Amino acid sequence: MKKILVINPGSTSTKIAYYEDKKERLNKNVHHETAELEKFATIADQYDYRLSLIQSFLEDEGIDFTQLDAAVGRGGSLPPVEAGAYLVNDQMIDWLVNKTNVHHASNLGAMLANGFREKSKADCIAMVYDPITVDQYHELARVSGLKGVKRTSIGHALNMRAIALKTAADLNKPYEDANFIIAHLGSGSTISAHQKGRMIDYSLDDEGPFSVERTGSLSLKEFIPFCYQMTQEEITAWTRKKGGMISYLGTNSGLEVEERILAGDEEARLILEAMAYQVAKGIGELATVLSGKVDQIVITGGLAYSERLMNWITERVSFIAPVSSVPGEFEMEALRNGALRVLTGEEKAREFE
Repeated sequence: MKKILVINPGSTSTKIAYYEDKKERLNKNVHHETAELEKFATIADQYDYRLSLIQSFLEDEGIDFTQLDAAVGRGGSLPPVEAGAYLVNDQMIDWLVNKTNVHHASNLGAMLANGFREKSKADCIAMVYDPITVDQYHELARVSGLKGVKRTSIGHALNMRAIALKTAADLNKPYEDANFIIAHLGSGSTISAHQKGRMIDYSLDDEGPFSVERTGSLSLKEFIPFCYQMTQEEITAWTRKKGGMISYLGTNSGLEVEERILAGDEEARLILEAMAYQVAKGIGELATVLSGKVDQIVITGGLAYSERLMNWITERVSFIAPVSSVPGEFEMEALRNGALRVLTGEEKAREFE
């Protein structure tokens, strides 16, 4: 029986799950007080605070973290890497603390996993799996249209690959023999093209359909003058946190939008249908990347719970391939499954360099 601790840090909380093989024994969200987090100058400075809080929580729940076989964290803002498992080492931690340009809470995943490895038995491993910077782009996908500006692979790799692997298993078809389009729809949205086991292109949350909080692609002719009215920090906030659905409707709650539509709010209906329209366009765009050879289109993420949104998307793209939904996100299970594959020898963990 393999004992696995999964750690998924977010901006104000850390998701914790403990598994014995595939059996879930604990799955909780450990919340962090904003006032406490504000005491730290950097994300990395939160390490000791979060580690101590999580340790106390596990002790209160009766989880013995001294006998772990693996501690696996969500992969943070590493340089471009191949998909799969990476053992946490000093070089990885140094990159996440001192070299990355993206300071996000997920960077703590590797550090916290390593912290629990140090508290556990000698053969316990610390690893990350499918970081957000998984890069399997086709060379044609890197060309942006402006020399000096490269398209970069950064998105919901962990959940999208997990859904692709699950879909392949459901179809009784090796992932390496299948072609999928996976759309992760949430506060930010990413659509990915999977060709024979590799994510060869994305429609990213800054260049594809608008989402709950992000603008997606914008008309440059209309947007450039807008940029001169604000600082870089302000314009980034508008495109990343205050754009998309929230800019039109003043809410980031899909449930509230559904209720407003049911109450006869035509603007709410227009914006949600426009989101579905743009998602469908993004799926259609990536279908051309796969030359129209698509085994399955899968919608995942929080917005996949909306039957209305699903129906609007399906109406436009079902001619390409069968459409299914896997609502929510499965990051904890994906991290567990990655650790299990490494522990059982099914997959070999890489060394980060």
